[in-house]
Amino acid sequence: MSKRNAKSTAPHERSAWGLILFRFQKNKLAMLGVVILAAMALVILLAPLYVSYDRVSALDVLNKFVTPCKEFPFGTDELGRDLFARVIYGGRISLFGGIATIVIAFSIGCIIGGAAGYFGGKVDTVLMRMIDMLMAIPSALLAMAIITALGNGIWKLIIALAISEIPRFARVVRASILTLRNQEYVEAAKCYGSSSLQIIMRHILPNGIGPIIVSATLMLGQTIISISSMGFLGLGVESPTPEWGTIISENKINIRYYPHLGLIPGACIMLAVMAVNFIGDGLRDAFDPRTKN
Repeated sequence: MSKRNAKSTAPHERSAWGLILFRFQKNKLAMLGVVILAAMALVILLAPLYVSYDRVSALDVLNKFVTPCKEFPFGTDELGRDLFARVIYGGRISLFGGIATIVIAFSIGCIIGGAAGYFGGKVDTVLMRMIDMLMAIPSALLAMAIITALGNGIWKLIIALAISEIPRFARVVRASILTLRNQEYVEAAKCYGSSSLQIIMRHILPNGIGPIIVSATLMLGQTIISISSMGFLGLGVESPTPEWGTIISENKINIRYYPHLGLIPGACIMLAVMAVNFIGDGLRDAFDPRTKN
């Protein structure tokens, strides 16, 4: 077989996951999202190598409201704190806090939705009515109520947002399992004596994971916005701990005269959410090419 023919048939010889990856890589916006998100994550994770954490809260009133320059790339706020250091370290909460929220909500949602979809009957009825009660309350309002009860703090904020996102994951997982639980390979696994947990984890979830992954990716963008919104409202982390929404809230009075105090953290939120949404759209098209316009 010639090299030309080998290349032309290569996509058809890939496995199912290989085809998904191939279609994802062909999506230019999705790959741009991966590059942007990876770059932001590296800049945030490697922050201690090029900027000291002490600069996050170090006060220098003599250098307040400095516009972006060589010494202060993002300028300083009304207390003379280095905005560059605050934005970089604030990304650890805004970005990685969002990832932690999705991981927790995803794990619990898979358990609840998996049990409801697989066992059905009374188990499904009880679990889904509990989920319906949570879904009856707007997620932002539910998160605010939980934060008010627990108090401020990054982990309390993550727990509150995770609880508000669990119903969505539970619904998506349940719908995926309902379409797969009566397939032939599931019946064959039952005949071989596989336990319910093994069937769900080894046979059902891997085959229905596509919509769940897409949902998780798209929810990540919403969670980043929610964390920043809570910080702006004073319900997230407390100052002087930096977080993108908190930074905007601290400088909201002075944004009119010093726009960079709000534009820079706002641009970070925009880039992170845009990158995540690009990736989510790319994954959706990769898992189901028929949805592509």
